[in-house]
Amino acid sequence: MSLLLTDWRHRPTHHKVWALAAPMILSNISVPLVALVDSTVIGHLPHAHQLGSVAVGASLYTLLVGVLGFLRMGSTGFAAQAAGRSDGDGLRQVLVQGLGLALFFALALGLLAIPLSHLALGLMQPGAELAQGTRDFFTTRLLGLPAALATYALVGWFLGTQNARAPLLILLTTNLLNIVLNLWFVLGLDWGVVGSARASVISEWAAALLGLALTRPSLRAHPGRVVWPLLARWQNWRPMLSVNRDIFIRSLALQGVFFLITVQGARLGEATVAANALLLNGLLVTAYALDGLAHAVEALCGHAIGAGNRDALRRSLTVASGWSLIASLGFALLFLFGGHLFIALQTDIPSVRETAFEYLPYLALLPLIAVWSYVLDGLFIGATRAREMRDAMLLSVVIALPFAWMARDLGNHGLWLAFLLFMAVRGVTLGVMGWRLQRRDGWFAQGGN
Repeated sequence: MSLLLTDWRHRPTHHKVWALAAPMILSNISVPLVALVDSTVIGHLPHAHQLGSVAVGASLYTLLVGVLGFLRMGSTGFAAQAAGRSDGDGLRQVLVQGLGLALFFALALGLLAIPLSHLALGLMQPGAELAQGTRDFFTTRLLGLPAALATYALVGWFLGTQNARAPLLILLTTNLLNIVLNLWFVLGLDWGVVGSARASVISEWAAALLGLALTRPSLRAHPGRVVWPLLARWQNWRPMLSVNRDIFIRSLALQGVFFLITVQGARLGEATVAANALLLNGLLVTAYALDGLAHAVEALCGHAIGAGNRDALRRSLTVASGWSLIASLGFALLFLFGGHLFIALQTDIPSVRETAFEYLPYLALLPLIAVWSYVLDGLFIGATRAREMRDAMLLSVVIALPFAWMARDLGNHGLWLAFLLFMAVRGVTLGVMGWRLQRRDGWFAQGGN
């Protein structure tokens, strides 16, 4: 306990954590604000199926992009460790590899997206208007897929170099653009659901172009060159591909859980699927804010591991965990006492509001339960320990799914209880994996993946 308090009182670590976390929290919060604006603008149109179309279409698109979150997470860990070694050539290799993988997966996923969306809608069995609106929204959003994946790789690389200002500029600029275009296209030009999707596509391309422009000053700060012959060798791709494979499996399982929530909610009716979308926007706000601290863990822990500094690793994790707990308590109180206003701001459809109000207590509990998985994810990403992340996620799904099946007769209450259990088990399984690595000094072992 005395060592824990000593680490918490280490002021330079607090400064390092917040130098990275504060810009990322600001930029991260702007991401769910876009979803909130989408929901709010569409939620004030006259029909529930319009809000449902955006909710389901965005869920399908998020599933596609979310399973490729390894493009950011994989880049962060390798870039952070290269920065810790002062390896300018290695930083450039990580950047080129990340962008190359983003382009490849955008092309591959683009070919599969439409058939997969038809399959998903078949599973949901929505009404005709909801199905058509979802298809219109989703197919339009696909035009921004290459840009979205490239931005993932760029943001991950910037975080690895401990440059939080570039992601802040990228996300704030483009998300503010998205908000303005959303209001213009939907309310001004009356483009409806498709207008919301078009605003997102334009903003995604703006993000990618701005990110590419911002790499130049970051590269000048880390002298080196791209060694193209090394990129032609398979063995130089294997570490990143191995880590990305495991993060992909982990992300696929996580996005599958969110997709199942949408599927089950759609089966319970348009008002329920719309209400769940509004409540999950609250989770998004919480997650993206807490992820700002998790990003600090990724960068600082990855840098400490690259430099072989055990004290810095321990202090970074202690300080970031303490602040994450404080932030999660704040969000829990916010949703407990201000949740009705949060829902009312997003929609004025009476059936959706009343349904969402009923399930607000679950949203208030979520931050306190989910916080530990966010922090521990940051540690595992910075250490490029993707295999353990994958195993913990799969184990969590296996444990939670039987409970979800048994609770299906409870309707939406059963759905939320199963989700809370899943988030709790995520934190426990990651904690056990981390404890096992710590016992054998595995954070600093090479070739863990």
